Amino acid sequence: MLKQKVFKKVAWRLIPLLFALYITAYLDRINVGFAALQMNQDLGFNSTIYGMGSGVFFLGYFLFEIPSNLILERIGARIWISRIVITFGLIAIAMMFVTTPFSFYLLRFCLGIAEAGFFPGVILYLTYWFPAIDRAKTVALFMTSTAIAGVLGGPISGLVLSLDGQLGLAGWQWLFLLEGLPAVGLGIVALKYLCDRPEQAEWLEPEELLWLQEKLRQEQAQKTRQKSYTLLQAFRNPKVWLLSLIYFTLVIGIYGITFWLPQIIKGFSGLGDLGVGLLSSIPYLAGAIAMILVGQHSDRTRERYAHVALAALVGGLGLLLTAYVQDSIVALGTLSLAAMGIWAALGPFWALPTAFLSGTAAAGSYALINSIGNLGGFVGPFLVGTLKDRTHSFSSGLLVLAGALLAGGLLTLVSKVYDRNNPG
Repeated sequence: MLKQKVFKKVAWRLIPLLFALYITAYLDRINVGFAALQMNQDLGFNSTIYGMGSGVFFLGYFLFEIPSNLILERIGARIWISRIVITFGLIAIAMMFVTTPFSFYLLRFCLGIAEAGFFPGVILYLTYWFPAIDRAKTVALFMTSTAIAGVLGGPISGLVLSLDGQLGLAGWQWLFLLEGLPAVGLGIVALKYLCDRPEQAEWLEPEELLWLQEKLRQEQAQKTRQKSYTLLQAFRNPKVWLLSLIYFTLVIGIYGITFWLPQIIKGFSGLGDLGVGLLSSIPYLAGAIAMILVGQHSDRTRERYAHVALAALVGGLGLLLTAYVQDSIVALGTLSLAAMGIWAALGPFWALPTAFLSGTAAAGSYALINSIGNLGGFVGPFLVGTLKDRTHSFSSGLLVLAGALLAGGLLTLVSKVYDRNNPG
């Protein structure tokens, strides 16, 4: 069948590289969680300083997200995605020179500026290549890279930290250096390998290109018949703001766990850095599996809202249970349940705005949703760090994260009602 042939060809051409790019982006964003196992003690950072530095990344990200995505839509994904990846790789490497809280905050802020626009840019890019019926599955395939980054990043980070003292560098300095270099290399590869639109794809057969262009043209025409939004109209649309708020709650859960997972596991397991790295891969692996299965089911049933809501509620339940369990094996299981719920929500979620937005309105709105949502990446780690310093326990922070995810599940149901009553 031509549809399946085209999907497979486009997916195999684009997804592996985008997948690798996002793994490097996500690793360079979250490896501070593993670096903290040594860095906090070496530099005298308490949990509040670490939580602030982890989260300030998202303030830079927030400020430059929309301009970055509008530039991508204007000049093309190939050049702009490559620029993003190369610059955040260089700044990630520079993190090895952190010595004070100020330098920690500054470089994390700059890392956020450099990476701004990457994720919504890729989401926009995928709409140029994949019809809506395959979009949740495609986004889920791409976004499993965040979970796979955790699966690979844990053991790799644990091993790299064991280089502590080699050539006069601390283990956490080796971590920033060795995990930043691949981003620079892959950014150069992307510049040579990607093409902006299907009509530039010499690797598609003429009949495959015609089928894909016609399918995407029909979808664009359908969106136009429903309602064609300008950028300003999209920014005024309550659906866009509801989605932004839902994503905010999901991201609170994602990064509230991600930046603190190594320290949480070290706290209940008492293992060394390598053991912590190995155990931390388990929740991410569970999240990756759940993400793929739920994304496929969402596409098969063509339903989005219930998938997002149920997944968010499961994620909140997992964190709620983690806050109260004492046994280390049970805690690892509840953290895995939380990861499954959080990551499973992402594929169906990002299929929602792509269903009614296109062009510049889509570029700006995806960036708006992602930038507001990623402010949760500042709120989550900061709250967990502050509460950890005050209570000397992760339990209260986990309860806050659980509450955010439960609220996100309920907001998704509210959004479904609103969308049913306001389909345009």
